[in-house]
Amino acid sequence: MTTALASGAVSQRLDSEATHVLAPRIALVAGEASGDALGAGLIEQLRTLFPAAEFAGIGGPSMRAAGFDAWFDSSELAVMGLTEVLRHLPRLLKLRKAFRQQVLDWKPDVFVGIDAPDFNLGVERWLKQRDVRTVHYVSPSVWAWREKRAEKIGASADCVLCLFPMEPAIYARHGVDARFVGHPMADAMPMQVDRAAARTALRLPADAPVLAVLPGSRMGEVSRLAEPFLQAAAQVADRIPALQVVIPAANPACHEALQALLSSGRFPIRHCHLLHGQAREALNASDVVLLASGTATLETALAKRPMVVGYRVAPLTYRIVKALGLLKVDRYALPNVLAGEDLAPELMQDDCSADNLAAEILRWLQHPEAVQALQPKYLQMHESLRKDASASAARVIASLVDPARFR
Repeated sequence: MTTALASGAVSQRLDSEATHVLAPRIALVAGEASGDALGAGLIEQLRTLFPAAEFAGIGGPSMRAAGFDAWFDSSELAVMGLTEVLRHLPRLLKLRKAFRQQVLDWKPDVFVGIDAPDFNLGVERWLKQRDVRTVHYVSPSVWAWREKRAEKIGASADCVLCLFPMEPAIYARHGVDARFVGHPMADAMPMQVDRAAARTALRLPADAPVLAVLPGSRMGEVSRLAEPFLQAAAQVADRIPALQVVIPAANPACHEALQALLSSGRFPIRHCHLLHGQAREALNASDVVLLASGTATLETALAKRPMVVGYRVAPLTYRIVKALGLLKVDRYALPNVLAGEDLAPELMQDDCSADNLAAEILRWLQHPEAVQALQPKYLQMHESLRKDASASAARVIASLVDPARFR
């Protein structure tokens, strides 16, 4: 009788484990629009591997459309700027405490934190300490800032999913399991963009030179970069009267700030087009791009466009970073980092002047052979990043859920 009861208990446990493998519970957190898009792609691919899987946590409209049960909306985490973070800190700490307990009570097979490291790494660490398998999707920039952070990230995540090929080796030096899964942007963008179609969509002349100007997506960036960028564009327009200058504002606040500057009359640009969004179309339509350092530099490279990269931070921040040696790279723009060479000129801090920016823009416009020499390098970069990222990431997560099926 005792043997039969024991056998029944073992059988029940095995049935429960089999059910979990066939219908795993996967908790996810995405804290902004880009993470929501990544999460949606991941859910779709995981559902092909586990059709009966359940997905829940914090996400946005794209994840909900993919069948995600959003306990909280991702907008709850979308807080920018030091003062705003401080103002919302009590609410965010309360949310994190309630959320991580809700995840633990739900008993997920794996937890996936998508980007948003300030929120996700703490949740991951707490769950990992309670034997929940954890994944962090999108590595913080350990290749640029404080490499030793890799150890702390490894204390939070059983596995880190990296978008760039140089990142896993950095984690390996610190004993952390990290996998390169490719970049979703490289999957989404065509190998060759249709410049004519982009110009038609933006109502630009088919044969005029076009300069796209992207001074950043945050108000702090726009406040520091818009004036030298617009001054540079005006200088180039003075040299090339037919120049079309296209400025895709990242959001309504940036649009309002840029509109005020352009209305001041201080930037005489004959053919100027201020857009609401449409950054991808502006890049595709352009001959040259002037932009702030950041993810947009990668998007520009994938559009195969020559670029000039400028950036300024607050002077005190710059002095602190330099004095403490926190920055570990000589190159800032992602295409230059990935290529290991200077494909795009980088003009940082005091070098980011209108005169310097204009000179580099004119160099691209006046030397088509230099632009042509870039194309195979950007094509190779695109191919190296195009790995069907959502499917690759899903298979790594699946290997944690069901190691027997996915090795």
